[in-house]
Amino acid sequence: MREDIEAALEKIRPALQADGGDVELVDVTDGVVKVRLTGACGTCPMATMTLKSGVERILKEEVPEVKEVQAV
Repeated sequence: MREDIEAALEKIRPALQADGGDVELVDVTDGVVKVRLTGACGTCPMATMTLKSGVERILKEEVPEVKEVQAV
């Protein structure tokens, strides 16, 4: 499952990098994915929306085993 999540994150990365940020996979446990938003995304006031409406939505579409995405 980790490889599938990494592949899905590669699809998301260009959009985040265009805004000066990035996403890093930290851990996967029982369908809970922990990521770290870095660069401009780490301090952006819209980071929570990006995480839930963007990253989590896409990961759930690409990898059905994903239950939740959390920022760490």
